Order: sequence, then C-alpha cells, then structure tokens
Amino acid sequence: MLAALVVVIDSLTEQAVSLHLQDTEGFIKITPFFNLVWTGNDGVSFGMLQGLAYGKWLLSSLAFAITGFFFVWLLRTQSLWTACALGLIIGGALGNTFERLAYGHVIDILDFHVYGHHWPAFNIADSAIVSGIALLMVCEFFKTPDPQHLKEETLG
Repeated sequence: MLAALVVVIDSLTEQAVSLHLQDTEGFIKITPFFNLVWTGNDGVSFGMLQGLAYGKWLLSSLAFAITGFFFVWLLRTQSLWTACALGLIIGGALGNTFERLAYGHVIDILDFHVYGHHWPAFNIADSAIVSGIALLMVCEFFKTPDPQHLKEETLG
C-alpha cells in the first residue's frame, strides 16, 4: 500500500506543479533556497546517461528487475520497518518507471539551491527511494541477530 501511495503522491504533485507553472516564468519561488520547477530527465540520477539510445526501455527493464527483487524481499520480511523501507523504494522506482514509459523521461519538480548553485532537481519518487534506502540501512544496522542463527554459527 505504501508503494502505491508513493506512486499516487508523486504523480499528483507533478501534475499540480505543472498546472501552476503554466502562468509563471518556469519556476515558483517557495523560499530563498527552494523552487518548484518542471523538468524532464531521460537519464538516471543527476542526469547521468541522458540521451542513451533505447534508454527508456533499457532503464525501465532494469528498474522492473530490481523492483522485482525488492518485492520478493518484501514478501519474505517479517519486519514492519523493513517492509516500509521496501515499500518506499518500490513505490519510488515504479513511479519513475511509469513516467519514463509514459513520457520518455522522469519529471523532476523539486529544486534546492544556495548562492546560485542548484542541486539537481528531483521528485517525490526520488525522495521515497532515498528515504527507503536510508531506513533499510538503519533497519539492517540495528537488526537484532536471530538467536537460532547465532547458535548454528557457534556450533558450526
């Protein structure tokens, strides 16, 4: 359910920003360090691999394969926090993949900047992926070992 929520929120925020940007200069200044923008990225993180021949299909296939791995992990996990982390990652990956297949690029809307230097624009799906990975790392780092597993390692 969390994955589906991420996909819906990502899509709705991008549509809302797109509607509001129609009557602006291409961006909406929210704070002195944050703008809403609308930009397409046909590559991956930070604009890498832009203009790649068959990139839409190659990147989408790779994303579906990785998402499948995370989905199997989700079905097997017993941890609520790990499930939430995987839901965020899956939702973000699917949100970006659906956009890439529908439009040929991923829509980025969040633009942070300081003193004229802009961080590459990103979207809610990207934020969900990063948050999910961070949560997954915390879950794995603080995971308590299974007593049965420890016993088997000691004996064996």
